[in-house]
Amino acid sequence: MKNISTKNKRQGKLWAGVILGLMAVLGLLELALADRKYGLFTGGFGQSQAIDTLPERLVFLTGYFCAMAMLIMAVWWIIVRLFRSNRSWPPLFFLATIVGGAYLLLLALTFKLGQYFSDTMSFTLMANLGGGSLADAMLFVSNEIFIGITALLFGLFGYILAFRWLARKFPVHAGDVRWSARGRFFVALFTSTLLLAFTVPAVSTDVRNGLNRTLAWGLFSEAANQFTDFDRDGFGWISSMPDHHPFDSNRYPLALDIPGNGIDEDGFGGDLQLASLPSQPPATIISGQRPNLVLIVIESARYDTIGKRVNGLAVAPNLEAIARSGSVIAPVFSHVGFTTASLKSVFGGAQQPAAGSPSLFRELKASGYSIAVFSGQPEDFGNISETVGMRENADIFIDGDRLKHLRAFSNGAQGSILIDESHLLEAFDEKYAEPAKWRQPQFVYFNFQSPHFPYFHEGLPLKLTDTALPRAEISAGNRDALQQTYWNAVHYSDEQLGQLVSRLKRDGTWDNSVVVITGDHGEDLFEQGLLGHGHNINLRQNGTFLVTNRPGVTAEGPIGLSDYRAIILSLLQGKKPHVEAKPVLMTIGDLDHPTQIGIAEAGSAITSLRLDTGEACLVEQKRCANVRGLTGSFGDRVERLIRIWGSARWQNRATGRRD
Repeated sequence: MKNISTKNKRQGKLWAGVILGLMAVLGLLELALADRKYGLFTGGFGQSQAIDTLPERLVFLTGYFCAMAMLIMAVWWIIVRLFRSNRSWPPLFFLATIVGGAYLLLLALTFKLGQYFSDTMSFTLMANLGGGSLADAMLFVSNEIFIGITALLFGLFGYILAFRWLARKFPVHAGDVRWSARGRFFVALFTSTLLLAFTVPAVSTDVRNGLNRTLAWGLFSEAANQFTDFDRDGFGWISSMPDHHPFDSNRYPLALDIPGNGIDEDGFGGDLQLASLPSQPPATIISGQRPNLVLIVIESARYDTIGKRVNGLAVAPNLEAIARSGSVIAPVFSHVGFTTASLKSVFGGAQQPAAGSPSLFRELKASGYSIAVFSGQPEDFGNISETVGMRENADIFIDGDRLKHLRAFSNGAQGSILIDESHLLEAFDEKYAEPAKWRQPQFVYFNFQSPHFPYFHEGLPLKLTDTALPRAEISAGNRDALQQTYWNAVHYSDEQLGQLVSRLKRDGTWDNSVVVITGDHGEDLFEQGLLGHGHNINLRQNGTFLVTNRPGVTAEGPIGLSDYRAIILSLLQGKKPHVEAKPVLMTIGDLDHPTQIGIAEAGSAITSLRLDTGEACLVEQKRCANVRGLTGSFGDRVERLIRIWGSARWQNRATGRRD
């Protein structure tokens, strides 16, 4: 009897040792990574809610290790019952390897994405970057996924061999599977964690936001949120955006705020008081002389392209030459910061134009224009073509899907197809070989794709750098090489622009053409640790430029891509466009379900608000604070942002737009 008791004690100590060892190793690793990525304990720009006081750290560590211990114990309970033993080595072997391995894999995935993107990354955002398709987004990174799966399969094979060897060396014995005291401890642990999940948001938003950036707490809080979503509106008590009205399905975070009813449906800014917003311009018919329109969109071309020098060389000399004789506005702001929504805004003249609504393609076709599309990407991607009537109105339609056999990369997913600009110009030469083609007014749209991630493809000449950074080596540590690779790609697109301008002048159509060049959005290049676009609101990701060969285009304040349609229609009618001052609204995600909202105002002043954390920022000042209790000019800017966002949602709903 004494031997059995001694053995049980040894088993208990072994069990406790494995649990504590896993918690220590995984916990220290995750918290070190979180502090490096998010400034969890040290703070910094974009992190005003650091856990930097002793009481906050004690509460944080209590909640974190409660969630971690509960997760490990839950897996242990399942494994013990599968093996019907807690006295043999297999349960502990599987606990250490499955929990430890899976957790490390999730950490690696999370912080690999963190090398490129901010902590706003989500499945919804990944779908947006994939043109509305999560499958296309996954295909875009299929090379990395394939390598990961291959490594996982080899690892699994080795894991099975190791288990079989251990099974031969150490026989498995059945044992007692009673839970008893451990079960009671688990129930107490669960209750404590649940109580912490309820109380932490009220005690400290800093601690809440910090815990939500960890895996164990995130898994627990997501399950608890689903359990406490009593009115099934998608939001429960335990959430990064908790539902403060759990039994009223009309009031929850991101609910549509109905103006003037005395109720704050979404919980931001009180009852909505509508702001005056410009509406989508009506369909316009161009008559009279009807000059040609040549519109060139350069993928991911930043606002600072004009005037940029690399190693003493101009990045975009052809663009700068057009700007000197015509007009330039920079920055111009993309409303959403990714391609599909940006192009819809350009052609449709609204932040989220509805399918079938007025667009340049529809009204210029009705005005007697012949329409040609030469695009380095598939224009059906993300329903661009369907929304703005591109394919149905084009007389010539040559895009990335049509030229798929010429794609720069082997991946055939729509979000990955990139056609070199030289192929587009070859197609243009073929279709416009006869000068008589220009006797009818033409609308020619080009989409240049070379500056798209990973910023280099085979055959792209190196003019601004000696070597291009390979995709596999893209990281914050190689920031300088990455930036030179990016600017070299922009330089190549500018060279191709110069070739197009030469053709237009050669054919005698330059003077009778309104030429507009822009980017669809900007690009972060690890300036503050982030790469890419569409996942954080700032000048680099949202800012691009407008250049036209027509002088006199002016604006009193910032303009957005949705202003382009009105500007272009004015130019085609021989007028000098002038955009009145107004804030430009930006969102991460669509209007109804954003994770972050922002406005750009005079002087490129940008105000942003993360709806999931309540963190508001005066971006140009690198100043952030929790939205609660803000006063003065900071509070005024955030209040104006919330009002404009709510008014845009209401306008979007009132006009029947849902996409």
